[in-house]
Amino acid sequence: MTKTNPNGRRTKAKQAAIKAAGFDKLKAYPINEAVELAKKMNMAKFDASVEVHFNLGIDPRKGDQQIRSALSLPHGTGKQIKVCAFVAPENEEACRQAGADLVGGEELIETILKTGKTDFQVAVAEPMMMRNLAKIAKILGTRGLMPSPKNETVTANPAQAVAELKKGKISYKNDDTGNLHMIIGKVSFDSAKLAENFQAIVDTVRKNKPSAAKGLFIKNAVITTAMGPGIKVSL
Repeated sequence: MTKTNPNGRRTKAKQAAIKAAGFDKLKAYPINEAVELAKKMNMAKFDASVEVHFNLGIDPRKGDQQIRSALSLPHGTGKQIKVCAFVAPENEEACRQAGADLVGGEELIETILKTGKTDFQVAVAEPMMMRNLAKIAKILGTRGLMPSPKNETVTANPAQAVAELKKGKISYKNDDTGNLHMIIGKVSFDSAKLAENFQAIVDTVRKNKPSAAKGLFIKNAVITTAMGPGIKVSL
């Protein structure tokens, strides 16, 4: 009996979708067209995320050319994230009301130190808590969870920070190859909303161009879905 390869079926289906959409991998599309193509070629049977990837003209080895910031997307990301707030006792209830999934101070820090578990995607902290967080800095740091003033997760108003994160505020940081990777929404989003989220990201990335970076800053921009091809976007 000949066995059917599920991966082979998926590959053929993907190729058929690409052909039907008239996609040209060498062409850079206006964002509105790129979004429509991404939707047409999405093969996931779930509400896949739409991602954007930037190749930047920076030297990631140099500290004065690092890109790290945060912004609130006009239409959020459609992704639910778990937020942890490291705060003083008097601010715990406000953070819970704002939507924090984990809230605490020294006791929570000791629990993470003991178990090594971090069941959250973003951490917020009051400035006064940063000294205490030194105990678990290695745990948080290696997982990209350490609060930082640069992405506005170290703040005197943690409840507000939690609320903004729950509404779709995102942080971004270049990787070791000088690239940025962010989610701009879900396939189910209206195309215009995805385009507006994309433009908001482009605008804030350009504003954060390091003065030490010379030449073309955003070299390339690509959007894609979880199982779709990368689509070049004209800027």
